[in-house]
Amino acid sequence: MQTGRPSITARGAAAFRAAHQELEGGRVFSDPLALRILAADADDPVLEAAFHPGREDVRLSVAARARFAEDAVAAAVTRGVRQAVALGAGLDTFGCRNPYEAEGLRVFEVDHPATQEWKRDRLSAAEIPVPPSLTFAPVDFERQSLADGLTAAGFDPARPAFFLWLGVVPYLTHTAVLDTLGFIAALPDGSGVVFDYGEPPDALPSEQRAVHEARAAWAAEAGEPFLSFFTPEELADELRRLGFSATEDIRYRDLTARYESGHRDAMGHADLGAHVIHAWTRG
Repeated sequence: MQTGRPSITARGAAAFRAAHQELEGGRVFSDPLALRILAADADDPVLEAAFHPGREDVRLSVAARARFAEDAVAAAVTRGVRQAVALGAGLDTFGCRNPYEAEGLRVFEVDHPATQEWKRDRLSAAEIPVPPSLTFAPVDFERQSLADGLTAAGFDPARPAFFLWLGVVPYLTHTAVLDTLGFIAALPDGSGVVFDYGEPPDALPSEQRAVHEARAAWAAEAGEPFLSFFTPEELADELRRLGFSATEDIRYRDLTARYESGHRDAMGHADLGAHVIHAWTRG
């Protein structure tokens, strides 16, 4: 990872969201800021790859993941939640688009201080305004806890909150993942999270395992190795133990099909044991 800018995987996710707006017309997930925030990266190979005609399946799965997460935020707002937290926000634009600002939803973006500074410069260059409802919460996890970083930014731990945590879990240790989920579960009832994870490679069919191993090698070479995997059963047990009372676990390929009729179940991003979870406490 290059110091002071989002990781290559975060840039890739942003590129696929942007490409989906142009090539598929944003039919699964609409984000009018996705292309603008990447305008300065026109020559980035990551962006070029996202626009390749053969990567439609990946674009649709990334778009479906984003829509699922933001649909979950909408449900949380209906439950009365008025705090949302984007963990490892990268180049995500939800905080700048916040459709629930009028209802009082406050959004906190958590990321490394240098990465956030780079993003804020990028927003300024793209003339994307930062609304009053968005607060940047710079957290250097080597020196500060998530709880301390959020509290310093004005987050209220006495009120429920909803967390968006996409494209991050596989790059963290089991301990870091479970500690973060434990923090969320300990918040007042009505709190929740959407996050994604991958199954262990040895749980995949041989052909898919080979593709997974190639991707893992690429991620490691980019300085972002995969560090944790979970089976659905293991993760369901952990979520119950931590105190989540309701969960939905859905595979990427099924999630994409939910929003995209006639979606091709081809070998790709959605077929490598990747899941998205929506978990929440009663409230």
